[in-house]
Amino acid sequence: MSKIRVLSDHVANQIAAGEVVERPASVAKELVENSIDAGARRVEVDVEAGGRRLLRVSDDGEGMTRDDAVLAFERHATSKITSAEDLERVSTLGFRGEALASIASVARVELVTQREGETEGTRVLVEGGRMRDVAPAARPRGTTIAVRDLFFNVPARRKFLRSEATESFHLTNLVTHYALAHPEISFALTNNGREVLRAAPAADLRERAYQMFGDDFIESLLAVAGGDAAVGRVSGFVSAPRARRTTRDAQYLFVNGRYVRDRLVARALTEGYRTVLPHGVYPSALLFLEVPPEEVDVNVHPAKTEVRFRRASAVAEAVRESVRAALYAGGYLRDDASFAVDTNGNDFAPEGFRGAEASGPNVNDYAPASSFLSDTASDARLDVAEPAAKQEPIEFGWTPAPEESPWKREASDERPRPRVEDESAAVLRQEDDGRPRPLRQEAREERATSLPPLNSAAGIVRGVAPEQLTPDIRPLGQLEESYILATDAEGLLLIDQHAAHERVLFDKYRRLEDARRPESQSLLVPETFDLTPAQAAAFDEVSGELEGIGFSLTRLSGRTVAVRAVPADLPPAGARNLLAEILDTVDAEKRGRARETLRDEVAASLACHAAIKVNMPLTHEKMRWLIDRLLLTSSPTTCPHGRPAILRLTKRDIERGFHRP
Repeated sequence: MSKIRVLSDHVANQIAAGEVVERPASVAKELVENSIDAGARRVEVDVEAGGRRLLRVSDDGEGMTRDDAVLAFERHATSKITSAEDLERVSTLGFRGEALASIASVARVELVTQREGETEGTRVLVEGGRMRDVAPAARPRGTTIAVRDLFFNVPARRKFLRSEATESFHLTNLVTHYALAHPEISFALTNNGREVLRAAPAADLRERAYQMFGDDFIESLLAVAGGDAAVGRVSGFVSAPRARRTTRDAQYLFVNGRYVRDRLVARALTEGYRTVLPHGVYPSALLFLEVPPEEVDVNVHPAKTEVRFRRASAVAEAVRESVRAALYAGGYLRDDASFAVDTNGNDFAPEGFRGAEASGPNVNDYAPASSFLSDTASDARLDVAEPAAKQEPIEFGWTPAPEESPWKREASDERPRPRVEDESAAVLRQEDDGRPRPLRQEAREERATSLPPLNSAAGIVRGVAPEQLTPDIRPLGQLEESYILATDAEGLLLIDQHAAHERVLFDKYRRLEDARRPESQSLLVPETFDLTPAQAAAFDEVSGELEGIGFSLTRLSGRTVAVRAVPADLPPAGARNLLAEILDTVDAEKRGRARETLRDEVAASLACHAAIKVNMPLTHEKMRWLIDRLLLTSSPTTCPHGRPAILRLTKRDIERGFHRP
């Protein structure tokens, strides 16, 4: 008996559904794309229970005849292509004709459609892949498809759906993407009877971005226009360096109007900010690539969210150079594409050089360095702090006034200047008259190349276990005003001051949450700002945790939020950025996790923003206070994000490095 058999159409459709229909947002993507391909000028999406119970997409497109409405549910029935050659120049969002058949095989689907000028429309009912009814119906021109009880006949798939909040987040994110891609179309999204998003037809992308994200977002945008017709034209907007994010969630990427998740484009975008943004932070972007259809393959992923470029390197170069041209036009790059940055990515452009939109590093990011390294002087700097004559004790939980802050900079706020080589430390040589003179540059370079390289300590610096720490840690000073050098009985310790303070504050916030004793500072005038649709979907989930750490927030009409108070340790100017970061980074999957984990995420974000920064000088007392508090925390050797806070170089390692017995 033969082992190989041809599967029935019903089983084949369910297998295809496993590739195309990952979650309710996958269904919405296929239906919204069909509406756009049908020439719709209005698209409305209604969902209930995160799309499990109901997902309905209505449009005013061209509609279908009765015969087309019935045929649309057959596998690979499509009006978009007729031959294999058409796959090489696909210009529509949909083309394979498998979506409706796959969706209908795992849900109860109702389609109502009518073409303009016809006396009646058509209603088609399909349940679990089987057509139940075809009857006349009435509606204005266009199509409505309602998908109910998704995966009702595939329980194994249904149980893998995430929480309602998670699925709603993905749906909101999807509609946001296509609203940005097509500003000429009106979009609306309603979730459980509540309007989440509504965008009227816009004149251009900038107006649509204002509708979706508000005035604060578009104020930081730089226009992008570059590339060429042969490889691909690049257009849209990217953010100024001051508007930085800790995730790529604010990057919206499109190829020929199709929303994609493409690593090549995302990497090229990041490379465009080389020397402008520090590692680990990302720009916002609304980036559109118009590539000749024959130069891009859109048929490499079942859900059509990935593409493959024929000339990938050329496309990446076009994106990268277009982004850098936008930064140059905004005054963030010089003609030679070089930019003065310190070791942490803080920009120090000369006075009068920046464009009107440049306003320097964000107050909640890295603190400006008191000096930065020039090309010829990049040696490390050790600043040994002398004990102050008098220093008030700094108690944990005490919140000083701004002018009394224990972390207030004591150095001047002058613009950093390149360090000039210290003549007393310069290499000297003897002239014929016996007087020492500085060695000429070329002679210094010649000597430097002839000397053997110094041994690196990278291989002998090691992490520290909490049980290896003792209270007898003694601070010596700072390295680059960013790391505390200290000693104990075992040897030398290197402490990341930002990571250490993060841990101290994180433990403090978690204790305050448990005790429900948030420490807040009220704002004289409440600050309001508009949430993005995705942030609004997240807000209701995390508002309780935000209140528990000291925020006082009020949801006003629509997507507007008023901030009335902020945590005591947080500068009020940083509240907006912190809230945006929390709502962006506490993403859909995390919102579906345990409430305890969510509280940790919020507390970690707040600790990161409120902690002291790198390039900040500390007195001996401040270093002593920070070390003492760090030793009392739950995990003194790591920050809340898991990065090491302390490294050790033991005396034995030092002796071995110097070849001592």
